[in-house]
Amino acid sequence: MDVKEWYMEYKIHKNRPGLLGDIASLMGMLDINIVTINGVEDRTRGMLLQTNDEEKIDLMGKMLKKVDNITITALRPPKLVDILAVRHGRYIERDSDDRKTFRFTRDELGLLVDFLGEVFKREGNHVIGLRGMPRVGKTESIIAGSVCANKRWTFVSSTLLRQTVRSQLSEDEMTPNNVFIIDGIVSTIRSNEKHHSLLQDIMAMPSTKVIEHPDIFIRESEYTYNHFDYIIELRNSPDEEINYDSFTYTSEPF
Repeated sequence: MDVKEWYMEYKIHKNRPGLLGDIASLMGMLDINIVTINGVEDRTRGMLLQTNDEEKIDLMGKMLKKVDNITITALRPPKLVDILAVRHGRYIERDSDDRKTFRFTRDELGLLVDFLGEVFKREGNHVIGLRGMPRVGKTESIIAGSVCANKRWTFVSSTLLRQTVRSQLSEDEMTPNNVFIIDGIVSTIRSNEKHHSLLQDIMAMPSTKVIEHPDIFIRESEYTYNHFDYIIELRNSPDEEINYDSFTYTSEPF
């Protein structure tokens, strides 16, 4: 059987000496390998595990339910948020009603870059919306995530260096392996017909697209919220309001 990864998380009620050793010994006897372990949130521990026998995972879960000092809160194939929780020791904040929306603050840029890097590594079509006020670190995070994923990034529209709208891309830029960076306001409000045609071609490609200001992009284009796989919100502080009242752009097509 193939070796598969699992994520296990448990809440500690009484952190007695030797508790972790007892759990690790049980896993050792079942030939379940601990790949990564870390504290996650308050009195919670997360583990990434490996085994080639799913029945051993089920058996371990049943046995650990009998341990009074802990409560198993998760035992499943790892999701992206699980992997990052073990790496960074905390869960990414998600919207309770809209599960595709993830929230970060500027002091969590390292976690955001890691999140983006993991998404960028995936093959196929992925559309990511990135909300945030100017100079909060949106574009810089996308570039850093691309570096982490060993991917080339391509600006389709941007205000990073100057307000620009691309009307064409070179052959080596039009590759699914690139991460395409799109400013949703510039591409919809300050674009031309050639840019709109290029944008449609890119959106149809099996590639990763990151769209800054996705709300304006949806409002001003034929694309909808359903086209997005993730919505990321980046704020300077948790209570910062993201609004577009002060946004004014001009463009220079090239």
